[in-house]
Amino acid sequence: MMARDPELKKELDATLQTRKELGPEYESELIEAFLEKVERKVEQKLDGTVDKRVRRHLAEQQMTVARGGRPRAGDPDPGGFGERFGFAAVSLVLAIPLSAIAVVNAGLSGLLVSWAGIVGVNVAQSAGGFPWRRGRKKEEPDWE
Repeated sequence: MMARDPELKKELDATLQTRKELGPEYESELIEAFLEKVERKVEQKLDGTVDKRVRRHLAEQQMTVARGGRPRAGDPDPGGFGERFGFAAVSLVLAIPLSAIAVVNAGLSGLLVSWAGIVGVNVAQSAGGFPWRRGRKKEEPDWE
Protein backbone atom coordinates (compact mmCIF):
# COMPACT_ATOMS: atom_id res chain seq x y z
CA MET A 1 0.00 0.00 0.00
CA MET A 2 2.48 2.67 1.15
CA ALA A 3 5.52 0.91 -0.36
CA ARG A 4 4.24 1.71 -3.86
CA ASP A 5 3.57 5.37 -3.19
CA PRO A 6 5.59 7.30 -5.83
CA GLU A 7 5.61 10.46 -3.72
CA LEU A 8 7.24 8.67 -0.77
CA LYS A 9 9.70 6.94 -3.09
CA LYS A 10 10.76 10.34 -4.45
CA GLU A 11 11.10 11.66 -0.89
CA LEU A 12 13.26 8.68 0.10
CA ASP A 13 15.46 9.11 -2.97
CA ALA A 14 15.84 12.82 -2.20
CA THR A 15 16.67 12.05 1.44
CA LEU A 16 19.32 9.51 0.43
CA GLN A 17 20.82 11.91 -2.12
CA THR A 18 20.90 14.68 0.49
CA ARG A 19 22.63 12.31 2.95
CA LYS A 20 25.29 11.57 0.33
CA GLU A 21 25.87 15.28 -0.18
CA LEU A 22 25.80 16.37 3.46
CA GLY A 23 27.44 13.34 5.04
CA PRO A 24 26.61 11.23 8.07
CA GLU A 25 26.58 14.13 10.56
CA TYR A 26 23.12 15.17 9.35
CA GLU A 27 21.77 11.62 9.14
CA SER A 28 19.54 11.75 12.22
CA GLU A 29 17.88 15.03 11.12
CA LEU A 30 17.27 13.66 7.63
CA ILE A 31 15.78 10.43 8.98
CA GLU A 32 13.56 12.35 11.38
CA ALA A 33 12.28 14.61 8.59
CA PHE A 34 11.56 11.62 6.35
CA LEU A 35 9.76 9.75 9.13
CA GLU A 36 7.59 12.82 9.76
CA LYS A 37 6.59 12.82 6.08
CA VAL A 38 5.78 9.10 6.24
CA GLU A 39 3.74 9.64 9.41
CA ARG A 40 1.78 12.47 7.78
CA LYS A 41 1.08 10.30 4.75
CA VAL A 42 -0.11 7.40 6.93
CA GLU A 43 -2.32 9.75 8.97
CA GLN A 44 -3.92 11.13 5.80
CA LYS A 45 -4.61 7.60 4.54
CA LEU A 46 -6.00 6.57 7.93
CA ASP A 47 -8.20 9.66 8.15
CA GLY A 48 -9.67 8.90 4.74
CA THR A 49 -10.38 5.30 5.73
CA VAL A 50 -11.96 6.30 9.04
CA ASP A 51 -14.11 8.96 7.37
CA LYS A 52 -15.36 6.43 4.84
CA ARG A 53 -16.19 3.89 7.57
CA VAL A 54 -17.98 6.47 9.71
CA ARG A 55 -20.08 7.64 6.76
CA ARG A 56 -21.00 4.04 5.92
CA HIS A 57 -21.86 3.25 9.55
CA LEU A 58 -24.04 6.37 9.87
CA ALA A 59 -25.80 5.51 6.60
CA GLU A 60 -26.52 2.00 7.89
CA GLN A 61 -27.92 3.41 11.12
CA GLN A 62 -30.13 5.85 9.23
CA MET A 63 -31.41 3.05 7.00
CA THR A 64 -32.27 0.95 10.06
CA VAL A 65 -34.09 3.83 11.75
CA ALA A 66 -35.85 4.76 8.49
CA ARG A 67 -37.23 1.23 8.25
CA GLY A 68 -38.64 1.62 11.73
CA GLY A 69 -36.33 -0.90 13.28
CA ARG A 70 -33.50 -0.89 15.66
CA PRO A 71 -30.57 -3.25 15.96
CA ARG A 72 -31.43 -6.45 17.79
CA ALA A 73 -29.46 -7.41 20.87
CA GLY A 74 -28.17 -10.64 19.27
CA ASP A 75 -26.88 -8.98 16.11
CA PRO A 76 -23.12 -8.74 15.79
CA ASP A 77 -21.67 -5.33 16.45
CA PRO A 78 -20.99 -3.74 13.04
CA GLY A 79 -18.35 -1.46 14.57
CA GLY A 80 -16.43 -4.32 16.22
CA PHE A 81 -14.07 -4.90 13.33
CA GLY A 82 -13.68 -1.18 12.74
CA GLU A 83 -12.76 -0.58 16.34
CA ARG A 84 -10.13 -3.33 16.30
CA PHE A 85 -8.77 -2.17 12.95
CA GLY A 86 -8.65 1.43 14.11
CA PHE A 87 -6.82 0.47 17.30
CA ALA A 88 -4.24 -1.53 15.34
CA ALA A 89 -3.79 1.23 12.75
CA VAL A 90 -3.34 3.94 15.38
CA SER A 91 -0.85 1.82 17.29
CA LEU A 92 1.18 1.30 14.10
CA VAL A 93 1.11 5.01 13.30
CA LEU A 94 2.33 5.78 16.82
CA ALA A 95 4.96 3.04 16.49
CA ILE A 96 6.88 5.12 13.94
CA PRO A 97 7.96 7.94 16.29
CA LEU A 98 8.25 5.53 19.24
CA SER A 99 10.66 3.37 17.24
CA ALA A 100 12.73 6.37 16.21
CA ILE A 101 12.93 7.63 19.79
CA ALA A 102 13.80 4.18 21.11
CA VAL A 103 16.59 3.64 18.57
CA VAL A 104 18.10 7.08 19.13
CA ASN A 105 18.08 6.75 22.92
CA ALA A 106 18.71 3.05 23.55
CA GLY A 107 19.70 1.42 20.25
CA LEU A 108 18.49 -2.01 19.25
CA SER A 109 17.48 -3.01 22.78
CA GLY A 110 15.25 0.06 23.06
CA LEU A 111 13.66 -0.77 19.71
CA LEU A 112 12.94 -4.33 20.84
CA VAL A 113 11.42 -3.16 24.12
CA SER A 114 9.21 -0.57 22.41
CA TRP A 115 7.95 -3.09 19.84
CA ALA A 116 7.35 -5.67 22.56
CA GLY A 117 5.11 -3.11 24.26
CA ILE A 118 3.29 -2.30 21.03
CA VAL A 119 2.72 -5.98 20.29
CA GLY A 120 1.63 -6.60 23.88
CA VAL A 121 -0.96 -3.83 23.80
CA ASN A 122 -2.36 -5.09 20.49
CA VAL A 123 -2.49 -8.69 21.73
CA ALA A 124 -4.29 -7.62 24.91
CA GLN A 125 -6.81 -5.59 22.92
CA SER A 126 -7.49 -8.32 20.36
CA ALA A 127 -7.81 -11.02 23.03
CA GLY A 128 -10.97 -9.50 24.44
CA GLY A 129 -10.17 -5.97 25.30
CA PHE A 130 -8.67 -4.41 28.33
CA PRO A 131 -9.67 -5.57 31.82
CA TRP A 132 -11.19 -2.23 32.79
CA ARG A 133 -13.59 -2.36 29.80
CA ARG A 134 -14.82 -5.93 30.24
CA GLY A 135 -17.45 -5.14 32.88
CA ARG A 136 -19.13 -2.35 30.91
CA LYS A 137 -22.27 -2.99 28.95
CA LYS A 138 -22.98 -1.15 25.76
CA GLU A 139 -26.01 1.04 26.19
CA GLU A 140 -28.61 0.70 23.48
CA PRO A 141 -30.37 3.85 22.32
CA ASP A 142 -33.82 4.19 23.82
CA TRP A 143 -35.76 5.58 20.85
CA GLU A 144 -38.76 4.06 19.14
